[in-house]
Amino acid sequence: MNHAGKIVLSVMLVASVSAVVSYCTVRGTQSKVLAGYDNADGKNVRLVNVKASSGIETDFTIAAENSVNAVVHIASKSMRTISQPADIFEYFFGGRGQIPQQQAQVGYGSGVIISEDGYIVTNNHVVDGADEINVTLNERTTYPAKVIGTDPNTDIALIKIDAKDLPVIAFGNSDELKVGEWVLAVGNPMNLTSTVTAGIVSAKARSLGIIGSEENENPYRNRKPSSKSNLNIESFIQTDAAVNPGNSGGALVNLRGELVGINTAIISPTGSFTGYSFAIPVNIVAKVIGDMKQFGFVQRATLGVAIKDINSELAKEKNISVQEGVYIDGVSDHSGAMEAGIKSGDIIKQIDNIKVKTTSEFQEQVGLHRPGDRIELMVNRGKKAMKIKVTLKNVQGGTSIVKPADINNLGAAFSELSEAKKKHMNVTYGVEVSGVTSGKFMDAGIRKGYVILKINDIRIQSVAQLENVVKDVQKNAQFDESGLFLVGMYPNGKVTYYAIDLAE
Repeated sequence: MNHAGKIVLSVMLVASVSAVVSYCTVRGTQSKVLAGYDNADGKNVRLVNVKASSGIETDFTIAAENSVNAVVHIASKSMRTISQPADIFEYFFGGRGQIPQQQAQVGYGSGVIISEDGYIVTNNHVVDGADEINVTLNERTTYPAKVIGTDPNTDIALIKIDAKDLPVIAFGNSDELKVGEWVLAVGNPMNLTSTVTAGIVSAKARSLGIIGSEENENPYRNRKPSSKSNLNIESFIQTDAAVNPGNSGGALVNLRGELVGINTAIISPTGSFTGYSFAIPVNIVAKVIGDMKQFGFVQRATLGVAIKDINSELAKEKNISVQEGVYIDGVSDHSGAMEAGIKSGDIIKQIDNIKVKTTSEFQEQVGLHRPGDRIELMVNRGKKAMKIKVTLKNVQGGTSIVKPADINNLGAAFSELSEAKKKHMNVTYGVEVSGVTSGKFMDAGIRKGYVILKINDIRIQSVAQLENVVKDVQKNAQFDESGLFLVGMYPNGKVTYYAIDLAE
């Protein structure tokens, strides 16, 4: 064989070997992914997962192990008194022959242990109005719990049990959470304890119009947007992790097992999971519970502006060229925004280097601050971009931390209602006015012996609760609520209503 023939033979040999290696490699790869095909018989197969080494981590065991023991089951019991006519004649013709009956209502939810000494965060709607709260740990031990603080504006509550050395979940950073990232929902749906489901982050900064609405009593019904006060903060993390009734207050964690949200609601026409669930970002949760532990209630920081999302209609109406940011529709007098030079028509694009594309993102970032904090805004005014520093104020218009209000100006003393008086007056709850001096109660005509049953439709179970309700109303006296509407009765059985204006 001549030299040219040897070269041709060598080339053919190399090509043959390469073909065999390539064939074997392809067959080997196919055998590895065959289990990922839909049909085991290999017919009409569809590739489900091409490579195990694609870089996408789908092992949830570490996240589950780091979180499941710190998620608790919460049972809240409230007593409701219902009245029924004594007989058929009372039903048709009315009268005083009503027979009160006490009925227990029990609700279930979840909570997340955030400290070894028993502090637990959950949703406000899980414990709202509860007469008795019991917490069951993952290892089945049950403890009674007391409420430390509640915040309807974010649907967050902080409760505590008397225990030590409890497992806790490390806090993550919800600002760093990315759309498409894997997350786990850990909770107790349908009373099934220690349940873990997986999904991805579908969206961030969702506003549903559910906080502060009447429908918030049941976060699992089909939601309809409602008007929100300036104090409500809605910037939900949307996921497709399965969440059902009982998951409320449970943990949303990332693949490191870090807490990134508190599961709160679903949108569903049936009351059960149909594809999307919503969680409160952990950065908001951390700020709210920090305020509760340090000050007793949440410190609200306000910028003092009316805001709108930018859409095509607004852009056309206002001749706006940018498509991202929050449009300033108005500036309040004496607000931090006015003092800093913010004007109507400005567009805020960043708060402290965090982009804000929607009003929900704007509310979330402002809501992370306390009165007196100074923030830097990136603002577009026409075609000009500028940075403006603003000092945030409290709801009263100052920059100091707001202290709990007192109730001395009511001019009344209160005492717990004895069991004997409850029996005599045929009631199961209430607080007695044990004394009246000069003040708003005397001005309203309230006399000693009056038993307060409800304030602003909230059942009053104790003097401490009465004080908290009054303080909450006083804090907002310049805004949403300006007074107290009392429902109660005197020892002779006469039901009486009083309205007290606190804004004066």
